[in-house]
Amino acid sequence: MFRIALLALFALLVLPGCNGHQTNANQKPSRSLAEIRQSGKLVVLTRNAPTTWYIGRDGEPTGPEHDLVEAFATWLGVKAVYRMKPSIGEILDGIENAEGDLAAAGLTITDPRRDRFRFGPAYLGITQQVVCRRDNVQPETVDDLVGLNLQVIADSSYVERLRALKADGHPDLSWTAVPETTTEALLREVWQRKIDCTVADSSIVDINRRYYPELIAPMNLTREQQLGWVMPQAREDLADAVTDWLEAFRGDDRLAAWRDQYFGFFAAFDYVDVRKLIRRVDHRFPKFRDHFRKAADKYDLPYTLLAAQAYQESHWNAHSRSPTGVRGIMMLTLNTARSVGVNNRLDPRQSIFGGARYMARMKQQFDDEVTEPDRTYLALAAYNVGRAHLHDAQALARELRLDPHAWRDIKQVLPLLENPKYYHQLQYGYARGNEPVRYVQRIREYRLVIDNQLRRK
Repeated sequence: MFRIALLALFALLVLPGCNGHQTNANQKPSRSLAEIRQSGKLVVLTRNAPTTWYIGRDGEPTGPEHDLVEAFATWLGVKAVYRMKPSIGEILDGIENAEGDLAAAGLTITDPRRDRFRFGPAYLGITQQVVCRRDNVQPETVDDLVGLNLQVIADSSYVERLRALKADGHPDLSWTAVPETTTEALLREVWQRKIDCTVADSSIVDINRRYYPELIAPMNLTREQQLGWVMPQAREDLADAVTDWLEAFRGDDRLAAWRDQYFGFFAAFDYVDVRKLIRRVDHRFPKFRDHFRKAADKYDLPYTLLAAQAYQESHWNAHSRSPTGVRGIMMLTLNTARSVGVNNRLDPRQSIFGGARYMARMKQQFDDEVTEPDRTYLALAAYNVGRAHLHDAQALARELRLDPHAWRDIKQVLPLLENPKYYHQLQYGYARGNEPVRYVQRIREYRLVIDNQLRRK
C-alpha cells in the first residue's frame, strides 16, 4: 500500500510537466479554451509597434500581430481584446499573472522561455542582428562588441543569446539590459548616437532602416529563429486550437499572403535613395500635398500611395521628361494623358489628377475576386507595364496553377514575360516583366517612409 501511495504522489508531481518542460508553479490559474469561448472574448497581450499592433492610416488598428490575432479570433468565434504592455518583460509577466490568454508580440521561441510558458506553432522566421550607425562603429565579430556601449531590451531573447556567447568563449562581452523600453526605442537611440549598438530581429531592422537610413546591421548573432505566440504552460487546449487554426491558415495560403503584405517587399536597402526621399518629404512634397489629397479623395485612393507612386515616377519633379516621351510628375504617356483629359502633362495638378484617374481605372478592370491589397498591387503593375501584359501574366499564372488574383503569385509570373519560352505563347508577347515587380516593391517602400515622416510632423 505504501508503494502504491508513493507512486500516486509521484504521478501528481510529475504529470503536470509531461510536455517536456517543468510546469511553472508561479503561474496563476488561466482561462480554459471553453471559458474563452463562453466569454466571447480572447484577451491578447501585445505592444504598440510597427511589427506588432498600431493604428493605421485610416485610424483603425492594424499590424502583423493584429491581423493574425483577428484571423484566429474569427476562427474561434470570439472577439479579440488587446491589452498593451510597454515591454517584453511585462508581457511575459502578464501571461504568468493571467492578465491575458495569450501574448502576440513578436516573441522568439527559446528553450528558457519554453521552461516557463507554452508556445504555439512558429509563424515567422527571423535572425538576431547587431544594429549600429554606419558612421560610428561596424563590428563584424563578437570580439568587436567588447568595449562598445551595447544596450538591449531586458527579458529578451537578445539577452539570452548574449549570455550564451559570454559563456562560450567571450568572457569580456558586456551589455546593458534596459527595462521598460522597446527595441524600436533603442534603434532610435543608436540613430541619435546615444548608444553604439543594439540587437534586433531582422524583421524589425528591415522596417526601421526605412525610418532611420543611417542604421546598419553589420553582423548576425544567430541563425534563423522562429516567432510564436506565448500561452500559460497549462493551456494545452488553447495551444492545440492555435495549431489547428494556423494549419488551416497556412493551407489556404493566407499565411503566405500575410508575410508578403508586411515583410515581402523589402529589397536590398538603398541608403542614398531613402535619405533623398526623407529630405524631399520636407522640401518638395509640401508643394504637391494638396493636389495628392484632392486627387486621392476624388478617385478613392490612399493619398500617400498616390504620393509614393509619383515619387517612383518622377521623384516629385513636375518637369520630369524621359527619352521615351513620358512626362510630368506622374510620367504620363501622350496617349494616356489624352485618355484622362490632361492637355498639359507638365502641369503638376493636371498630371496628378490624370495619374489618379488612370490608377482608379486600372483598379476597376479586375474581377471582384481580386481583393485588397492585391487589387492595388495589380493595378500598380498594370499602370507600369500595361493592362495587356498584366492580362498575359494572369493567363500564364492560371496555366502554372498559380493564383491570378494574388500579387504574391503574379510577381513570380511577371519576370517570365521576358523569357521566349513563355512570351511566344502569349497574346501580347514580350514585356519587361521584372520592371513592374520592382515598381510595386519600390512604391510600397516609399509609402512606408512617407507615412512615417508625415506622422512626425
